[in-house]
Amino acid sequence: MGKSANINAAEAESQHHIPALLQEVLKGLALQANGRYLDATLGGAGHAIAILEATAPNGRLLGLDRDPEAAVRAAMRLALFKNRAEVIHASYTQLGEIARKASFIPLDGVLFDLGFSSWQIDDVGRGFSFSQDGPLDMRFDRTGNSPSAADVVNQWPESDLANILYRYGEEPRSRHIAQAIVAARPIYNTRQLADVIVTAVGRGQHERIHPATRTFQALRIAVNDELEGIIEALPQAVAALRTGGRLAVITFHSLEDRIVKQYFKQEARGCICPPEAPICTCDHQPTVHVLTRKPIVPSQKEIQVNPRSRSAKLRIVEKLGANSLKSAGQPQT
Repeated sequence: MGKSANINAAEAESQHHIPALLQEVLKGLALQANGRYLDATLGGAGHAIAILEATAPNGRLLGLDRDPEAAVRAAMRLALFKNRAEVIHASYTQLGEIARKASFIPLDGVLFDLGFSSWQIDDVGRGFSFSQDGPLDMRFDRTGNSPSAADVVNQWPESDLANILYRYGEEPRSRHIAQAIVAARPIYNTRQLADVIVTAVGRGQHERIHPATRTFQALRIAVNDELEGIIEALPQAVAALRTGGRLAVITFHSLEDRIVKQYFKQEARGCICPPEAPICTCDHQPTVHVLTRKPIVPSQKEIQVNPRSRSAKLRIVEKLGANSLKSAGQPQT
């Protein structure tokens, strides 16, 4: 894999993020010493390293990341595992095709960690945060010609802006903020956008989060098609698993968690016909067994060590065989 940035190994090591719910992920995946695992969101490779260490000497891992800089960093960190680890710059929406081409099917486990790395947040040039002034970019993959956050902010109609702020940011003041953004165009910097939002809606003395937080979340999700990507990738992950293989997904906000929860619930059911249907016509068979009736969340101890893990939720399913009526695994609490 060619490098997209001049990043040395020391920098890669120092800038990795602390993986959320690490021990819970390792336990939930039921790791095997000779297993094949796919990390669909490598990030800082913290989870990937732990998986490879736990499955030594023969466990293998295929890692994906849509951010080319993250893929470079991860490849550097995983180099010590030699041919046990392979890193590919790609979106998890391609995981099924990539795993097949790599002859890496069936898989024993798949992990999605849908958060992003600390270095991505802290890199001013990426535009993910308004704590420092930087360009309005927010793209995970900047190698193509996909629209940036600046393109969305400056070119989209006011009604479309309001809709994504409400849908992806769950922002109750979406229309007022969209109107203020359109009136302030052009906006090209993170601090400028944050100031426009604060001026438009004010900042309550006891407001828990910054008034721009939901808007920045909405723009990032829209720019990267994040929710649509999750919907597209989850069925591929289940299809790539062997019978008894496990899929673990860590989410960091309610929109992601809702998609994962609903998909797992649907795939764990038999009939998915509408309730008003007099007879079943769908012939749907359950494909997974849900191992987490409620999501696993970080302990207070973990949150103290890694505050960015506080909103993490982990859900796990086990793939059923074609004729399985139930999974051998037991639900976790």
